[in-house]
Amino acid sequence: MAKLTESQKYCRCGNNVFLFVLVMGFVSVTRISANTTEPLRFAAKPNFVILIMDDMGWGDLGIFGEPNKETPNLDKMAAEGILFPDFYSANPLCSPSRAALMTGRLPIRNGFYTTNQPGRNAYTPQEIVGGIPDSEILLPQLLQANGYRNKIIGKWHLGHQPHYHPLRHGFDEWFGSPNCHFGPYDNKLTPNIPVYKDADMAGRFFEDYIITPSGESNLTQLYIEEATSFIEQQAQKGQPFFLYWAVDATHEPLYASRSFLGTSRRGLYGDAVRELDHGVGRILQSLQKTGLANNTLVFFTSDNGAATYAKTSGGSNGPFLCGKETTYEGGSREPTIAWWPGTITEGQVSRQIGSLMDFFTTFLDFADIEPPSDRILDGISLREALLNNSLTDRPVFYYRGDLLMAIRVGQYKAHLWTWSNSWSEFQNGSGVNFCPGQEIVGVTTHDQVNHTSSPLLFDLGADPGEKYVIRPQSAVYKQQMPLILATLQNHLDHLKPGDPQLNMCDSAVMNWAPQGCEKLGRCLPVPPSSPYKCDWPH
Repeated sequence: MAKLTESQKYCRCGNNVFLFVLVMGFVSVTRISANTTEPLRFAAKPNFVILIMDDMGWGDLGIFGEPNKETPNLDKMAAEGILFPDFYSANPLCSPSRAALMTGRLPIRNGFYTTNQPGRNAYTPQEIVGGIPDSEILLPQLLQANGYRNKIIGKWHLGHQPHYHPLRHGFDEWFGSPNCHFGPYDNKLTPNIPVYKDADMAGRFFEDYIITPSGESNLTQLYIEEATSFIEQQAQKGQPFFLYWAVDATHEPLYASRSFLGTSRRGLYGDAVRELDHGVGRILQSLQKTGLANNTLVFFTSDNGAATYAKTSGGSNGPFLCGKETTYEGGSREPTIAWWPGTITEGQVSRQIGSLMDFFTTFLDFADIEPPSDRILDGISLREALLNNSLTDRPVFYYRGDLLMAIRVGQYKAHLWTWSNSWSEFQNGSGVNFCPGQEIVGVTTHDQVNHTSSPLLFDLGADPGEKYVIRPQSAVYKQQMPLILATLQNHLDHLKPGDPQLNMCDSAVMNWAPQGCEKLGRCLPVPPSSPYKCDWPH
């Protein structure tokens, strides 16, 4: 691969070998030189599958210690593949995270952020005017141009107006929604979320794809059938493919099909996890039955941390601090597994620091496709981590909107800014508490606190929960902070922010009359345009 990503500038290329601790009965990982083996070539272009969950936390998998045994298929997938405990989203919120996955670039570069207020999370509700810019080159576009057939199943969330839809950005097939599926339910004054079958609306959430008040819905089963049917079709055609399975049953409002309701110890959330685990098992079985498993790289992951503020309807972030929407570890540390029978050695735990952005560069690497050379890519290729157990040093940048809140270099993380949620919301109990039961004085702050003059430093190896600040007077602080600040400055020196896409809202752009609504008799009148700046409270 000719293109050097920003992250690859930090690669240490020595011959030292480090043995990592055996974790949960898996094979340990060694650091070796990346030049010890010849590049592996494939007789046919490999297929790629991303199984991305919605608001599922690091601690929701049995392999990561969840005690209720709700994920036997995912645990088996990990036993047959590689577990990545140090894997990150590129943002603690859904839309920016997914935009980063598709572009291989941080949201600050691809435009999925807001400048309306400093350090605010933003996404793509129905009112949003913006979406994924045409200037961005998406992973499915590059794969499509090289003979791949691509399908998205589930949640897109990168803009809901037609010119932002996935079929305009490299996908050949689509069954799912352009937006997140939460409400309104049957309020005709505001349009419900459409469900698309390729280019036309096939119905609306809560009307045609019903989620009952008890949380019963057959939607996950439909998503499973769409995935297995696509795999079977591609097996017959012999054409390489990319399947993006972006399911949302673990995002409020939660849902599960009748056969899974009441089957877990964690209520409806656990029921949804069990059904999604079942779906993963079905998809992997389909790859095996069709003979495609040995030529298919599969990644399982989530878009951001669990929504701990959702109380009983949220997931678990394991030992990590806070959750979704925060730049503490619970907001962006993701449960991630790679599976590729016959190609990657099974039963490994990799200490490679990974990111959803790495799917972009990794897939292009294995498909022998040159990445774009006219832009900085933040993803790195995980090829050597997957094939040779080698590790590449790379930083992690924790953004909240337009504000760089924290940075990780090696096992050390420095908070430049901290903010959990506002004092008013925290004190009166009526708002959002992103860190329930985890308040740490001086760390989970209820105002945006600037620490740039003396960043808060944590050793994530010894303190993954970010509970114990390393004293600035200590030898460790004096040794690590110059390295972190140099990495930070290098990042800022090469940063060219994209045009912010999440600033403007307008009720006229909502899903009043999606393409295909006339065939169903479901079109609603479009109100006059009245643009305004979106309000992002967090």
